[in-house]
Amino acid sequence: MTVEPGPLLAAINSPDDLKKLAPEQLVQLSDELREFIVHTVSIYGGHFGASLGVVELSVALHYVFNTPYDQLVWDVGHQAYGHKILTGRRDRFPTNRRYGGMSGFPKMSESPYDAFGVGHSSTSIGAALGMAVASDYKKEFDRQHIAVIGDGAMTAGMSFEALNQAGALNNNMIVVLNDNCMSIDPNVGALKEYLTDITTSRTYNKVRDELWNVLGKLSKFGPNPQQIARKVEAAMKATLMKQSNLFEALNFRYFGPVDGHDVQHLVAVLNDLKAIPGPKLLHCVTVKGKGYALAEKDQTLWHAPGLFDKITGEIFTKIPDKPQPPKYQDVFGHTLLELAEANDKIMGVTPAMPSGSSLNIMMAAMPTRAFDVGIAEQHAVTFSAGLATQGLVPFCNIYSSFMQRGYDQVIHDVALQNLHVVFCLDRAGFAGADGPTHHGCYDLAFMRCVPNLVVAAPMNEQELRNLMYTAQLPENAGPFSIRYPRGEGVMPEWRTALQRVAVGTGRVVHEGEAGGVAILTIGHIGNYAVKAAAALAAEGLDVGHYDLRFCKPLDEEMLLAVARRYRAIVTVEDGCLPGGFGSAVLEFLADNGQHLPLRRLGIPDRVVEHGTQDQLYKECGFDAAGIAQAVRELAATVPVMAREKLLR
Repeated sequence: MTVEPGPLLAAINSPDDLKKLAPEQLVQLSDELREFIVHTVSIYGGHFGASLGVVELSVALHYVFNTPYDQLVWDVGHQAYGHKILTGRRDRFPTNRRYGGMSGFPKMSESPYDAFGVGHSSTSIGAALGMAVASDYKKEFDRQHIAVIGDGAMTAGMSFEALNQAGALNNNMIVVLNDNCMSIDPNVGALKEYLTDITTSRTYNKVRDELWNVLGKLSKFGPNPQQIARKVEAAMKATLMKQSNLFEALNFRYFGPVDGHDVQHLVAVLNDLKAIPGPKLLHCVTVKGKGYALAEKDQTLWHAPGLFDKITGEIFTKIPDKPQPPKYQDVFGHTLLELAEANDKIMGVTPAMPSGSSLNIMMAAMPTRAFDVGIAEQHAVTFSAGLATQGLVPFCNIYSSFMQRGYDQVIHDVALQNLHVVFCLDRAGFAGADGPTHHGCYDLAFMRCVPNLVVAAPMNEQELRNLMYTAQLPENAGPFSIRYPRGEGVMPEWRTALQRVAVGTGRVVHEGEAGGVAILTIGHIGNYAVKAAAALAAEGLDVGHYDLRFCKPLDEEMLLAVARRYRAIVTVEDGCLPGGFGSAVLEFLADNGQHLPLRRLGIPDRVVEHGTQDQLYKECGFDAAGIAQAVRELAATVPVMAREKLLR
């Protein structure tokens, strides 16, 4: 279905076309851009509320600055749809987040207007500062560098590390703080309260507006009156707000707060800021979901609602005719509450993803025992470690790809001290349409090399519950990692009785014909191996299937038994092949003198782009058909073992 842009938007194929408009036309253009995003996302899906909240800001930035020479860095990138549409990608926008189509995030290889690839938060200020330093080194003193960061992303340590250096270096850069009090869930913490104080101080805002008018008049008479005005403004902030300004303490010139939906005023302010040297911060107050009433009202739901009727707001959901499996995240959320009700030592921790991880279930029932620490994965891990030193058992839920940001803390603060922290890694494996910034490819590899750490992955909901139960038992009082994928499991009747799992033991899914091929799997991808085995059985190939459950420690007894019984092995994992589960199996067999042929299936050593999970499994050769084909090839090429060897 074709989505037709409005008349002004239809004529814009680059920011050069945008600059041909008169300032008074920017209001209509913003309306057309917002409508185009609403209409397209309602049909094709994608992130929603974040981009609606920065429509006017996107227009103003490209109207004022000479992009891509002036470098514009978006933080996270959920909000960059308007930016993409204005920079030559309007006609491709319906392919957004679809297999083979446009990325849902800024991506350097996609457009020169995407100055930096993003997907994880809080990187914009550091990247823009690096660009600003490089421009000064190359004597490109006319070049502007703009970082657009949300108040949620500003809670991460990286943002303050970059602000601290930028204030000391005094390079020419602008930080635009998009303040809407939201990430995916509402923001938390002292910074949110601080920004709220700024934006709600009526006295401060009234005097600040008057000072802006004076500053504009004084600027005609040279720099000295401007310096006086700056001192007056700083004194006014400190006096009226009864506190020093955080950003000015870091040597940033602070401007705002301003209305982030007044596009003409934004243009005037940004034009003024261009002429002021040094690091500057513009505080814009916006509404996530602006212009679509339902998205403004329920900002979490409309962060990425799926397909919907843009007129009625009805979100289209399939109504199944029979019970469906739950999402793994919901199994985690309900099971954690069940465990916490029985064990008063259990605590819950997540970095800004309570609804995405379903920790919100425990937060609602036990608000003093479940914590959203903000976008701060490093802190989430060390905070959990601190809880564990006092005899508590924190379940620290972090998306697999975000766990990369807290890896040093996993090693240094948890594993080296052998503390009882349970890491639950959601979105492990392919994350789908979010693409390579969100794929959880590496956790099996980077977790299994850490001493003291148990690394496990359930094949279904029952196994997830049992692993969570096992991880909190006193006998397992050390670091424990459980990974599971995005999306649904396989068991509609998933509320099974909790059972202890012996750490380092796998289970036999099906014992195949002796002398044949065995499939070894870990995690949810084992369900695809079940389908592959069924297809092979129809062809007369009776293959074995073993769910190892643990990447570390491995079930050594099971592996040796498999090596004796079968003539070849296929390993399957929804994780990177270098250093992953298949590598662990291969290392163990080699170390123990077992040299039978082995084929490893998993995520290859390259960047895999976005698409549905099934599309990506197929692309990488470990969907059910790919697994079956690997078994056929091994069965055809590996000689049948002598009977004597089978009986040994």
